[in-house]
Amino acid sequence: MSKAYVFTEHGGPEAEAFAELPVPSPGPGQLLVAVRAAGVNPVDWKLRNGYRRPGSAPAELPAVLGSEAAGVVREIGAGVEGFAVGDAVFGSTLTGGYAEYTLLPVGITAHKPDALPFTDAATLPVAAATAYDALHQLALEPGATLLITGAGGGVGVAAVQIARGLGIRVLGTASAGKKEFVESLGAVHVLPGPGLTERVKAVAPDGVDAVLDLVGGPALREAAEVLADPEGRLISAGDKGTVPELGGAAVVRARTAAVLDAVAELVVSGTLRPYVTRTFPLERAAEALRAVEDGHVQGKIVIEVGA
Repeated sequence: MSKAYVFTEHGGPEAEAFAELPVPSPGPGQLLVAVRAAGVNPVDWKLRNGYRRPGSAPAELPAVLGSEAAGVVREIGAGVEGFAVGDAVFGSTLTGGYAEYTLLPVGITAHKPDALPFTDAATLPVAAATAYDALHQLALEPGATLLITGAGGGVGVAAVQIARGLGIRVLGTASAGKKEFVESLGAVHVLPGPGLTERVKAVAPDGVDAVLDLVGGPALREAAEVLADPEGRLISAGDKGTVPELGGAAVVRARTAAVLDAVAELVVSGTLRPYVTRTFPLERAAEALRAVEDGHVQGKIVIEVGA
């Protein structure tokens, strides 16, 4: 059996519970992985609330929480090549990450470099990979100026670092409490909220070359106004429904093992630091998820499962 933290119905935290579930069996193209660490993301509680990814089927309840994990391969499904039992891997989960065992699809699973701790690897498939995809979608030249809304969150922290590694000047919106942290990443801190346009133009009088929105709503609309060129590059992972109205586009996720390999290399090389600020044992999964759901997390939170 596999101990797991699940939601038994769609709703708030009251829908969460621990469960003993059968160890899943890997199908074609899948790996059974003994989980060592699982990343905690806002999408986890949003799925519990009833959100469905575009094109996805309704969740089968009880559903294990968690979208990313790192661990050790225990069994290999039919047709799998390039992986062996005992390999250390990380990737996006098919059956949830807050569990002792999960299934990973080989198409979105990568080998974990020896120099990359399991706790760091578990943070890469969602936030870091999204940031990587966004920066490559923008394709900015070194010296360009990029505004990132929500620079203090998981995706934002990765995006700031990847952009700085590409030689891009970054302005990042975040609360006053995250000012020092955002500046430590190499970004110019800008307070969010009404008056954003004026605050951005105070540090970038000619406007910005591109906007990566991770917040949505009014923040997205105001950020769009500071583009130096009205036809400038505007993409959003925070409000995919609104951004086309403003002449922009949603962040397009590659969801490939190649992207995971790339972000892992950025960590190993020192360009990207995952900033795991807190870890919790599986027994305290509820606390880990509450910390993210409350919206005040700085960096990433990880659940440590196995040894």
